[in-house]
Amino acid sequence: MRRGPPAALVAAGLVAALVASCTGDAGPTAAPASTAPSRTASPTAAGPATPGPTGGARPSGGAPGSLRLAFGGDVHFAAQVARLLDDPDRGLAELRPYLATADLAMVNLETAITSGGTPAPKQFHFRAPPAALRAVAAAGVDVVTMANNHALDYGAASVPDALAAARTAGMPVVGLGADDQQAFTPWVTTVRGERVAVLAATAVVDDSLVRTWSAGPGQAGVATAIDGQNQRLVDAVRAVRASADTVVVELHYGKDLTTCPTAVQRRLVTDLVAAGADIVVGQHAHVLLGGGYLGAAYVHYGMGNFQFYASNGGTKTETGVLVLTASGRTVSGAQWHPGRIVDGLPTPLSGTAAATATARWEGLRGCAGLSADPTPQAG
Repeated sequence: MRRGPPAALVAAGLVAALVASCTGDAGPTAAPASTAPSRTASPTAAGPATPGPTGGARPSGGAPGSLRLAFGGDVHFAAQVARLLDDPDRGLAELRPYLATADLAMVNLETAITSGGTPAPKQFHFRAPPAALRAVAAAGVDVVTMANNHALDYGAASVPDALAAARTAGMPVVGLGADDQQAFTPWVTTVRGERVAVLAATAVVDDSLVRTWSAGPGQAGVATAIDGQNQRLVDAVRAVRASADTVVVELHYGKDLTTCPTAVQRRLVTDLVAAGADIVVGQHAHVLLGGGYLGAAYVHYGMGNFQFYASNGGTKTETGVLVLTASGRTVSGAQWHPGRIVDGLPTPLSGTAAATATARWEGLRGCAGLSADPTPQAG
C-alpha cells in the first residue's frame, strides 16, 4: 500500500499544524494513556459499552468540563482508498495522534459494511468489509454515524453485518439499528465529567427505497427524518436533553453540490435546536456548506467529503476538520482547519492556500443564516 505522502497528512495539518497556525500553539501532542480523561458510555446494540481499545489516550490539558470535539465529513473505502484496508490496523493509524487530540472525534461512514448482499436498485453503491471499522477506530475516531443513503447499498443484510463489525471493532455506531428503537438511540459517553449524547439521522434516501431502508418496528435500517417526518428524532433529542450536558446531532441532508442549506435543512435544524440540540453537524452534499451559531447552538450544515474518491480539484475536494470547544450547553469556540482531497485523502493546506480556503468557508455562513458569534441563552 502507498506510504508517501502518508495518511498522517490527512489530519496532521487539519488538527495539528493548522491548529498551531490559528492559535499560535506549537500543536497538540497526544498524552500518555495514563493521563487520558475518564470515559464511560451507555451500552447500545450498535456498539460496546465503552469506546473500545482504540478510543484511547486523549489530552490531559484543558479545564475540567471543557471539551474539544472534532468532526470530519464523508468517509468511504471505495476506488483508490480501498488500499488502506490492506492493513486495517495501520492503514489510517497515522491519523490517530491528531484525531485523538480531541476529546471526541466523529465522521460519517458512508458505505455499507458487509462482504455480501445484493446491490440495491440505485445508481451509486459503496461497500467495505468489516475491516473498515477497525481502520476508522485505529485512526482515533470515537463514534461514526451510518445514517446515510449508502448504509444499505447491499440490502438489509448490511445492517446486522455492520452492527456485528462495530461490536468487534469497539466502534460505536449511531443512526443505524436492528429496529427503529436502536437506530434512534443516542450514544452517550462521559468525558472530563461531561455527559455527551450523540444522535444521527438521514433526510436523504432514494424515493423508491424509503420504506425498506427506514428502521421501524422489527425492521432493520437507518434513522430517517424525511419530508418533515422528523418528530421521532426531535423526541429523541428532547428525551436525552434531560440527562446530558451536551447534545450532538449528526444529519445527512441537503442537495448535491449545493452550498446553501435548503428549506428542509433549515426547518430540521430549527426544530432540533428548539428540542435541545447544542451542536448540529451535517453532510451529504459533497461540497462544503456554512457553519456558525443559531442562537447559542453551533450548526455546520455541510462538512463535504473527507476521505473520498473525489479528485481533480474543484469544490468536491474542499475539505477540513471542524473543532468545537464545548462545556455543557456552551459552545465557546469553533475552528475550521482547511484541507484539499488528494488521491482520495484529505491533505492540509497552509499559508496563503489555507487563508484563502478559510475565507471561502467563512463566506458560506451568510446564505446559511448563521452568525459568527453565539447569542446567550435566556435565563
